[in-house]
Amino acid sequence: MSKDVSKLPVQERDRAGKGAARATRREGLVPGVIYGDKKPPQLISMEPKYLIAAMHRPGFNTQVFELDLAGKKHRVMAQDVQMHPVTDQPIHIDFLRIGADTEVTVHVPVHFLNEDQSPGIKRGGVLNVVRHEVVMIGKPANLPEQLEVDLTGLDVNETIHFSAITVPDGVRPEITDRDFTIATIAAPSGMKSEAADDVEAEDEE
Repeated sequence: MSKDVSKLPVQERDRAGKGAARATRREGLVPGVIYGDKKPPQLISMEPKYLIAAMHRPGFNTQVFELDLAGKKHRVMAQDVQMHPVTDQPIHIDFLRIGADTEVTVHVPVHFLNEDQSPGIKRGGVLNVVRHEVVMIGKPANLPEQLEVDLTGLDVNETIHFSAITVPDGVRPEITDRDFTIATIAAPSGMKSEAADDVEAEDEE
């Protein structure tokens, strides 16, 4: 699977440390660092509007970015974005360099399809999502933006396990010792009451 590379404008940052990072923020910029691939860390800064726009696009966690620093290009993925506790604006970002053989660990969101084709949901059942995202491991070019679960034909009291999801070759979940649950379709309360009444009636007979 090929993956489009998105460019982000950044600039070099000279000084390290908390004081330098605060000074960068006072200038209206977001401080950050590029690390990994057995190379020295590189301090950077960027305008918040570009980072916020990238964060709001689907697949931010699995997106490969190209950063141009003084004519030298770095292929990276966002590894950690620190947010301000009050304003909820980004205040620092870590980028991981991507080498030819780099494997990364990312949180991939789960997306549910065809709810209107699920008999259980059409009868009033409730989709109970156990995992809204799954930790996946693989090379960036192979990682999907989302994991898709098809609800077609699923009835109440059915369980959806990870094995029901099709994933690209070369990508695996962090959890490998069991076929873990993604979601269930729970019976509506009225149906539960009817089932309980039926059991009581059978007991009385």
